Amino acid sequence: MNYVYSNHAIEQMNARNITQATVDAIIENPLQIILEDDKKIFHGIIEEDNTKYLIRIFVNRLKQPNLIITVYKTSKIDKYYEGKI
Repeated sequence: MNYVYSNHAIEQMNARNITQATVDAIIENPLQIILEDDKKIFHGIIEEDNTKYLIRIFVNRLKQPNLIITVYKTSKIDKYYEGKI
């Protein structure tokens, strides 16, 4: 997929200690993709300090190239992940 990072996404990644390599890997091989209006939400799981986190990557799929709007991680996997891991 062809995509670029918004300034907001880069700021959020830096603030939340999420690397571009992590985001790239999840986009290339997501555990789940949720379609929501003009967005695709990519999900991936990472583990830090013996805790699993869901990484959520919001991409505007109407822009060309696709625009990564924001990225964040949450420990509330069950709240956002559709299905069982």
